Amino acid sequence: MSKILVVDDEVKACELLKRFLKTKEYDVITSNSGEDAIEKVKNEKPDVILLDVRMPGMDGIEVLKQLRELAPLLPVILVTAYGKIDNAVQAVKLGAYDYLTKPLDNEKIMVTLRNALTELYLKREVRMLRSNLKESAPLFKLMGSSDEIKRVYDQVNSVSPTNFTVILYGETGSGKELVAKAVHNQSLRKNGEFVAIDCGAIPETLIESEFFGYERGAFTGADKRKEGYFETASKGTLFLDEIGNLPRHMQSKLLRSLEERRIRRLGGKKDKLIDVRIIVASNEKLGNLVNAGKFREDLYHRLNEFTIEIPPLRKRKNDIVYLSKRFLDEVKLELNKNVTGFSTSAIECLFDYDWPGNVRELRNVIRKAVLTSSNNEMIEDQYLPIEKSSLKTDSGDFQTTQPLKVEIDGYEGFSLKDIAKKGLSKIEKNVIMDVLKRTGGNKSKAAKILKIDNTTMHYKIKEYGIRYTP
Repeated sequence: MSKILVVDDEVKACELLKRFLKTKEYDVITSNSGEDAIEKVKNEKPDVILLDVRMPGMDGIEVLKQLRELAPLLPVILVTAYGKIDNAVQAVKLGAYDYLTKPLDNEKIMVTLRNALTELYLKREVRMLRSNLKESAPLFKLMGSSDEIKRVYDQVNSVSPTNFTVILYGETGSGKELVAKAVHNQSLRKNGEFVAIDCGAIPETLIESEFFGYERGAFTGADKRKEGYFETASKGTLFLDEIGNLPRHMQSKLLRSLEERRIRRLGGKKDKLIDVRIIVASNEKLGNLVNAGKFREDLYHRLNEFTIEIPPLRKRKNDIVYLSKRFLDEVKLELNKNVTGFSTSAIECLFDYDWPGNVRELRNVIRKAVLTSSNNEMIEDQYLPIEKSSLKTDSGDFQTTQPLKVEIDGYEGFSLKDIAKKGLSKIEKNVIMDVLKRTGGNKSKAAKILKIDNTTMHYKIKEYGIRYTP
């Protein structure tokens, strides 16, 4: 049964609409203020909102603006008095699904609600399908194609078919769980469960029962038996994120379970054999935590069978354009907005930022930029909610600088002229530098790869002051 939230400061109007919608077998809740409506969306999770525009305090337009951030998929149908249609048109531009005028026509209400719900269910299905596709997508489709990340792919391909325990090191937001899932999906355990746990998010008093499960009556409130993470992940993979946050007493219990490959539920009398692969992750080197007395040395050595280090986004900046476009395509579909791409200044801004929150921060920035940008327009740098920073300018000399490399694979189908037309001079320069490096300084081969003639190649080398020394 679909749930409808009716928002109107007039209590009688709310009740009349509620009574009518209930006869049509909808679950209806009401609210008489904008502030209360926001809370009801958070707590009640309605499928559609019928929202009056004119209300004291927070009006319908302000509620709509907040809902675009809080629940971007939620259809909002504005209700406005006849003669106030300009407000409703403005609201539709802000993301409202549609508007109705008072006095309300019952047939029009039903048609609009049905259409809104149909669109909502389609969007949810698309999101679910995209999520399933993402789960099975190759890692390079999710993380990029830079040399730095290719090394991660190679390590994933090497360790996946084995039963080795893997330690993943990487900063927050760098994609550790994606890599863990890739290892699982390429392993012989891919048909088993992938269970991901944030070791720092479980209260210390509950952590043992969550990991190992419990029998009925094991403690107050244990009214039925429950499986723990180890049993849920049986014949699959258990991913322990931020394992450095695991309490010391739990570290010893984890070590025993891994050594003996058996667990015992709280309140249980018999051990249970476990068959599970362990992948752990940390944003700090576990060896350093051992030296600081925060992590058991014996557990560290038990886990340290294979290590993968995931580079931060600032050290693989040539993945930024690919990832930004990928996130843009995802959010356009989610929000049903036709944002056409990124302006030159926006791309330069994305390149120049250091991304302390890594890929997770980039994704959030693109989501907010699409939300605040207009349809049929490019994302400009002012829509990117990041602090502007600058990078050192390349001198063009391979011997003395570390240039911002751009993978040629990311520009398939484009000639150098196409790239230049986009105004991406920084990228154009680094493409030339990268190709010259690959060809050992052979300008004719480089020109052929870039689909330009030798005269243009010489001109570009001179224009950018590029000096290649093998």
